[in-house]
Amino acid sequence: MSGHDVAIHEVDAAKIDALLTRFLDDSSATAALLIDRSGQPLTTVGPSRTLDTVSIAALAAGAFSSTGALARLLGETEFSVLFHQGAKENMHVSTVDEQAILLVIFNDQTTVGMVRLFAKEASRAIGEILAEARTRPRKTGGLAAPISADELRTSFPNKRA
Repeated sequence: MSGHDVAIHEVDAAKIDALLTRFLDDSSATAALLIDRSGQPLTTVGPSRTLDTVSIAALAAGAFSSTGALARLLGETEFSVLFHQGAKENMHVSTVDEQAILLVIFNDQTTVGMVRLFAKEASRAIGEILAEARTRPRKTGGLAAPISADELRTSFPNKRA
């Protein structure tokens, strides 16, 4: 099994969602996305808004990757936190582990310090869940196979593959 090959079981997903919900309550952030380093969203928690989470996740992963290259030019292995400040919305992006990133969106109802404090705690806990999930054997067979783009289009016609 490669490092990118993770099956997050339902019980693990529920634990991660509960951690992220608590994180939002503690930090007063508005949304939290757990994404993999390639930019695939793993889970999103927060009030339902019209966020293009797929694009946000892909662009944030790309930004995180490019700052990793900058870090190496400075003799660092990586920068573990990125912060983007806007007029109305802010984004905090941080390392969970070698495969996952926590992306947090927040506004002036909280501070970057509060988000950073609770993100560090949430990332550690999520990292432990993901590490445990990676040690479990993957199920094999037709029902465990990833859904193809064609299957996605026919099963969920309003979703883009």
